[in-house]
Amino acid sequence: NRSSDLSQRARENVLENATTDTNAPRREQNKSSPGYEFSSSQLFKLILNKFNESMGKDFYETLGIARDSTETEIKKAYRRLALKHHPDKNGNDPTAAEKFKRIAEAYEVLSNPKTREIYDQYGEEGLKGGTGGGMGGSEGGPDFASFQFSNVDPFETFFQVFNGGGGGGDGFSFGGNGSDGVFMNLGGRKRIRRDPPIERELYVTLDDVMYGCEKHIKVTRTVLNPDNRSLRPEEKILTVAVKKGWKAGTRITFPEEGDQYPGRIPADIVFIIQDKPHPYFKREGSNVRYVADVSLRDALLGCHAQVPTLDAGVGVPVACPPVTKPGNTVVVPGCGLPFPKSPNSRGDLIVEFNVVFPDHLRMRVVF
Repeated sequence: NRSSDLSQRARENVLENATTDTNAPRREQNKSSPGYEFSSSQLFKLILNKFNESMGKDFYETLGIARDSTETEIKKAYRRLALKHHPDKNGNDPTAAEKFKRIAEAYEVLSNPKTREIYDQYGEEGLKGGTGGGMGGSEGGPDFASFQFSNVDPFETFFQVFNGGGGGGDGFSFGGNGSDGVFMNLGGRKRIRRDPPIERELYVTLDDVMYGCEKHIKVTRTVLNPDNRSLRPEEKILTVAVKKGWKAGTRITFPEEGDQYPGRIPADIVFIIQDKPHPYFKREGSNVRYVADVSLRDALLGCHAQVPTLDAGVGVPVACPPVTKPGNTVVVPGCGLPFPKSPNSRGDLIVEFNVVFPDHLRMRVVF
């Protein structure tokens, strides 16, 4: 096809140029030493050097990774090198800014499958549209003009990886309060700050967790007007859909729903599920525990007790075996809370017996 023909043509040109370059010194050497010849290894190195020069920058070498590295390995290498060479961290190193830019260029090319494919086949010149022959989108060829190195903003790349959609929101700062997500760029750039998350506890009942529900929370926040300078208060309703079986500690995040201020990224609002105390049951994961009081006589001789469940109006009979000691339990399968990942299945009801001792013992009452 067209691409493979041009690639082959480029390799032939490199070989021809390398051979031409090596003939000149050989002819000069032959004047005084007609028997001199380049070895095959020397010729191969010269050809390889010429080919590498035609391919431009080695972005894999820039990031210190292998050519078959995964996307995760590429991002990990970028994060490590970007932190090491960030200009704000290397104020006394005049080369830091250039290194930082090269690292960003390498990451932007290799993290995009399309540009990486073009680079792997045609090198840096391919990305610039410089392979010759008018390469472009016509005739099925790749679009070499789709990547512009001049458009790469290394600070924007850094922000997106560490504090934006590509980085999972793990902020980073150089100096000051490391928890405030501050970035200061070179050249008088504006400081961008991500406000810390706002966390609030959201209490739910066992019935809420049993059947699922929606919680509507009204928040009052400060928002920017259309001029992006003046502020106004605003009320907003945030809806939390509580799923069956959710456990205490479950976090629900509303991204960037906090106060808005110029030059700052609004905070995330995070609700953390907590259990409200229940008058009869105590939650233990997806199981619930119920304490049943039995008299000393029933504990010694055995009895049957009617125990309530989380199913409204439904109780289950539970046998209290003879000689039941305080703290003995009986398990009723499938009468607990739904499992978070399998809401159609439920945990167990654990019935714990509490033996109530009388204040005065009369033998005929006991036996």
